[in-house]
Amino acid sequence: MENALYGPDGFYSTTGRAGRRGDFITSPEVGPLFGYVLSQAIDAVWRRLGEPSGFQIVEVGAGPGTLARSIIAASPQCLVNGRYVAVEVSEEQRTLHPDGVTSTGVMPSKIEHGVIIANELLDNLPFDLWVYDDGWRNAHVIQQGDGFAELLITQDVPACLPSRVPHGSRAPVHIKATEWLSNALGILSSGSVLVIDYCTPLTAEVASMPWREWLRTYAGHERGAHYLRNPGEQDITTQVCIDQLAAVREPDAVRTQSQFLQLWGIDELVEEGKQVWTENAARPTLAAIKMRSRVTEAEALLDTTGLGNFMVLEWSLASTNGK
Repeated sequence: MENALYGPDGFYSTTGRAGRRGDFITSPEVGPLFGYVLSQAIDAVWRRLGEPSGFQIVEVGAGPGTLARSIIAASPQCLVNGRYVAVEVSEEQRTLHPDGVTSTGVMPSKIEHGVIIANELLDNLPFDLWVYDDGWRNAHVIQQGDGFAELLITQDVPACLPSRVPHGSRAPVHIKATEWLSNALGILSSGSVLVIDYCTPLTAEVASMPWREWLRTYAGHERGAHYLRNPGEQDITTQVCIDQLAAVREPDAVRTQSQFLQLWGIDELVEEGKQVWTENAARPTLAAIKMRSRVTEAEALLDTTGLGNFMVLEWSLASTNGK
């Protein structure tokens, strides 16, 4: 998965990306409203910390910089004496980042005050795949002819896996995602870590699903082929198990994206957009048309059968390492 997504010929290293002309749509690609609401949530963290200078917004897995553009356009107060760091491993996608951000391929080693954002990042981090075949076995990928196959190996079973499930059940063990969270919490002295993704509370719930429901591939806005096929030509993504992240540290807040956006003012921003449009409908300006689009953007972002059902997990840190 590491090679298929991030290697020299990997999906994200070549042509793969979010966006209407890309392979899938995430919340930032719906329009700028998502970034505007998120900027208000980030400013609230900054105010909670006493409005420190040097505040950093660190977006990890920034892709082509779509979210960065909308957050910067919202002019959050925390960036007046702060900075936006866009972390993206793909050199090609970093070339698309907007002016006004610090574009880098690696995480900062230390963040004194800030917010770390992972929007649809953890679902793309390589995971261990376990298969129940008269007991849990770890699936290793091997070369087979011109393609790849799985070899099931008996190893010590991770504690997150349920003891008994039907034969053939599969489940992810988020080795890289839990490492990422542990590292993020370790380098941030004060502020918040925000994880936004499609999540399931318990690993046992994922193990009970048909595996194609939680282990998915995408290319050109359509579901892709089997995850071992077409390496570098399709996205590979997994449902994120909250209990595995909570084993690193319990999140301080768990909300649906719909709840999170309503908490931080999406309804008020939509009403503002309607008012601006009403005042300029007779002779609409480009700015007024953009404000009107907030209505349809909000519908997509709050849709509880789609993006609105994503989860927003927040870990709050008040002092060094959260202690």
